[in-house]
Amino acid sequence: MSREIHMRLLIIMIVTLAVSACTTIPEEIQGTYQEISPARVEPGVFGSEVRWGGVILSSKISDNTTCFEVLSRNLDKYLRPKLEDSTLGRFIACKPGFHDPLVFTKGRELTVTGSLRAIETRKVDDFDYRYPVLAVDDLVLWQKRRVVMRYRGYSDPFYGPWGWRGGYWGGWGGWGGYPYYYRHPFPRYTTGYAEPVTLLPNPAIVEPSED
Repeated sequence: MSREIHMRLLIIMIVTLAVSACTTIPEEIQGTYQEISPARVEPGVFGSEVRWGGVILSSKISDNTTCFEVLSRNLDKYLRPKLEDSTLGRFIACKPGFHDPLVFTKGRELTVTGSLRAIETRKVDDFDYRYPVLAVDDLVLWQKRRVVMRYRGYSDPFYGPWGWRGGYWGGWGGWGGYPYYYRHPFPRYTTGYAEPVTLLPNPAIVEPSED
């Protein structure tokens, strides 16, 4: 593997470790909350304090309040919505004040805490969907994820292109047996694969309660 590739891998590792080290749980959404799924909210749990997260589907501003329609996700150890295909249901999160739709855009991830206040029925295509409505106390809008490529592989100066020590004629990596592999070694042989690594930055916006 060339020196240039080694340097690139080292830079990727340093950046990944640095970003991971600075990723913490925002203080505003820490604490203990009731384990209630957005898909299982009934009037009997109105008033319960919950902590939910997900992906913004849309937003609407009315009467000095911004309400977000959110596709819920499970939360990871940083209380950020996980990257997954499953969902716990949809919900509506409402917070007093103006929250610019150009910032809180469709696809952005957020985590909120607050109390359950109601169930609102809205159309999803031709289906009447029952949305639990959350009165938000604290809100975290997460930064957009950055993805880099991490390269995994190995290299060995004594491996020939056929994948084992000894090359074609049974020597130890050269064109023959001892001692010729010292004098005529194969070029360094490398194999491997690339995989995406998602970097998790700190929250972009943390909005505490109005208290």
